[in-house]
Amino acid sequence: MQKEDLLATQARITPFIHRTPVLTSRLLNEITGAQVFFKCENFQRTGAFKIRGAMNAVLQVTEDQKTRGVVTHSSGNFAQALALAAQSIGVKAYIVMPENAPQVKKDAVCGYGAEIVECASNPIAREKVAAQVEKETGAFFIHPSNDKDVILGQGTAALELLEDQPGLRYIFSPVGGGGLIGGTALAAHFFGKDTKVIGGEPFEADDAYRSLLSGQIESNDTTNTLADGLRTQLGDINFPIIRQHVAKIIRVEEKEIIAALRLIWERLKIVVEPSSAVALAALLRNKEEYASQKVGVILSGGNIDVGNLPF
Repeated sequence: MQKEDLLATQARITPFIHRTPVLTSRLLNEITGAQVFFKCENFQRTGAFKIRGAMNAVLQVTEDQKTRGVVTHSSGNFAQALALAAQSIGVKAYIVMPENAPQVKKDAVCGYGAEIVECASNPIAREKVAAQVEKETGAFFIHPSNDKDVILGQGTAALELLEDQPGLRYIFSPVGGGGLIGGTALAAHFFGKDTKVIGGEPFEADDAYRSLLSGQIESNDTTNTLADGLRTQLGDINFPIIRQHVAKIIRVEEKEIIAALRLIWERLKIVVEPSSAVALAALLRNKEEYASQKVGVILSGGNIDVGNLPF
């Protein structure tokens, strides 16, 4: 993937997405000791960054594939994104979702006209059911994070952030399946000025942290984290990008995620989901290292069940 690929992706999806705002907070600057610029993908269509990658992938399916539809597996945000992207060009979407996915996300998927197929809440079940749907319907499978077009689409969030704040020294991104941080790393590499990318990941789902240490893709035995969007693992397409271009991954505890979530709600006055707060939690955990620096934080989404807040 080259610089030109990212620019072409940005041009392709721009008519279909929002250019989300970048917010700052004097108090959060004081707490972190840095100049922090929050890229607010919670204001994106479907409430999360994932419409970027979904739209880029769907816009490039063949005419034959369009007649058979598209399929993916997702806990919620990519589910909504692919459903809307497919609806935008009149294509059928099948979404495999874990049975314990937040109801707010299931309702949104149905609202975009997609068909939900439920599965058990583990990666193997997701992949097995998605493959079954693909076989039965002939639908074209689009992976939510381990797909070149999806990774490039997700990278446009950081590209926009760097266009708005070209002097960023660091960009913090949550780490789940690797699509967002992979795309962010590409954007920083091609368009940053020695900009380093830092990942934030829960201790309860730290497969990416362990993968960087071991040099191979690791799995999680359990994913008991509030950050439900980060319960997936890296893939063979995004992992090499992450190994090459991500400086480090900082793990955070559940209480740190909740504290960061509350800070964002109270100080930025915006609704974000726990997965988004992981990036700020990582910055706060190691804030001395980033003091006086110009730092970007990608707030990945805002799809949270407000009737079940952790505070």
